[in-house]
Amino acid sequence: MGGGGKGVLRRRRLDLRVCGSSPGGARRGYASVRAAEETAPAAPEVREGAFESMEEGRACEISSACHWAVNMASSASHGRMWGHAYSVTPAGIMVPPESSVKRPRDLAGFAVGVGYHSGSHFSALQAMQSFLSPDEIKLDFIGMPQDRLAAMVDRKVQAANVFGPQLYVLEQLGFRKVLDTTFMIGFLFSNDADIEDVGKYFNALKRAQKDIDMAPERYKHYLLEAIPEAFHDQIDVGLLGPAERIVFEDYTREMYEATHRWMEDLNLFPEGQLGTAAYEVAVAV
Repeated sequence: MGGGGKGVLRRRRLDLRVCGSSPGGARRGYASVRAAEETAPAAPEVREGAFESMEEGRACEISSACHWAVNMASSASHGRMWGHAYSVTPAGIMVPPESSVKRPRDLAGFAVGVGYHSGSHFSALQAMQSFLSPDEIKLDFIGMPQDRLAAMVDRKVQAANVFGPQLYVLEQLGFRKVLDTTFMIGFLFSNDADIEDVGKYFNALKRAQKDIDMAPERYKHYLLEAIPEAFHDQIDVGLLGPAERIVFEDYTREMYEATHRWMEDLNLFPEGQLGTAAYEVAVAV
């Protein structure tokens, strides 16, 4: 949430401390390697992502990630999922302007950079399944959003699934979307969080979302906080979209169970990470 939303939270008598807002990459991801070396190698594989950060324990009492990762984390008792809201973020598999890939079918056997156990991983699979058979889908796990952004700009990968601010940056730099992968984001709060404060927090977010809906141009500059400074002079803030939007509808039992089955059917998590908690335990409703 940008600075405007912080004022709404204070009026609700909630103290706010923002965690993890730096636009850096994964610890061993391409953006970090690129910053440390004059000539960066190919994007390294990173086998950790949103789920692993929740499994390890996040510093924030309330955080967000794709609904697949939050679903699995809450089912494994790494926190509880808030059941009365989710958000939707624009996303897409992007390719450089010179790429020969023009349509989704052209991605058959073509490596797509994603973040492991994160929204770009699951949304790429879900979207590509409509066009490709399982053996035609090839994913490379290359870290966080900033890693994929940097790797695409440097042509270290030839396709990547990106969302939100990173999607807007690539669009303004001339990259093309070949497959839309828009997806849902869920909210996870710690097992120690005060449920009354959690409710106040989301009431404040509801007010903040209305403010953004009424005049999105007033808040677009806050997206720069999620974009590496090196790109600030290459983009027009006025052309950025609103990024993710919070939807104040329930994350229902049907949604929870269908999502969980989908992940189990594809064997996306090993037995040691697979959660089994029922909806009423994992989701705060």
